[in-house]
This record gives sequence, structure tokens and C-alpha cells, in this order.
Amino acid sequence: QVQLVESGGGSVQSGGSLTLSCVVSGYTYSTYCTGWFRQAPGKGREGVAFIERDGSKRYADSVKGRFTISRDNAKNTLYLQMNSLKPEDTAMYYCAVDPYYDGGYYETYRYRGQGTQVTVSS
Repeated sequence: QVQLVESGGGSVQSGGSLTLSCVVSGYTYSTYCTGWFRQAPGKGREGVAFIERDGSKRYADSVKGRFTISRDNAKNTLYLQMNSLKPEDTAMYYCAVDPYYDGGYYETYRYRGQGTQVTVSS
């Protein structure tokens, strides 16, 4: 059974940094696509950062230059380094993994975490 557990969320002031982690267990596929998504209160879920099947990375325009997605295969852990945080980054953040799909629809990812809350105050 594949499980994803996020951690690292919290409250931070504007301009601060946080690093989110997502530990993946039980995953046995040889290919690996990863996405970090977020959902603010009253808004739809937004994809913010992705590692595609070929290892390339892409980011939403709203976080480009501030967020960095990475993966440590030895630790089975995904990361989202978030710098220069803004109040509009406040949201629940979710990680998602799929052996083949690397698109922007959260529900299409085969495995999804429960989320970790990030709150940025001005």
C-alpha cells in the first residue's frame, strides 16, 4: 500500500522560508512523476511544482524563482523549498505521485497525501 505523508508546514511571516517534505512508502514503480499542489480557502486546487517523468522540473508562474522542488530517492522523500513567502502562498499543500502522469490535475495522480498547512502572515 502506497502512502504519502507531508510535513513541514507551519506559520511564517512574509519573506520567510519553509521546506515541506513528503515521505513516500510502499511505492514500487520504476518511474516517478511528482507534483506539489495547494488549495487556499474558497479557491480551487492549484499545481505549483512538478518533476516530470524525464526528471525535468516545472513551476507555476506564481512561485517561479521562489519555490524549488526536489526528490531524494534514497530517502523516498520529496521536498518543496519555499522562499520569499507571501501571504497569498497561504494554503494547504499536498504532494502527489504517479508512475506515468505528470500533468496538472491533482485527482489524476494515483497517490496523494493528506496535506500540510502553510500560513504566511504580513
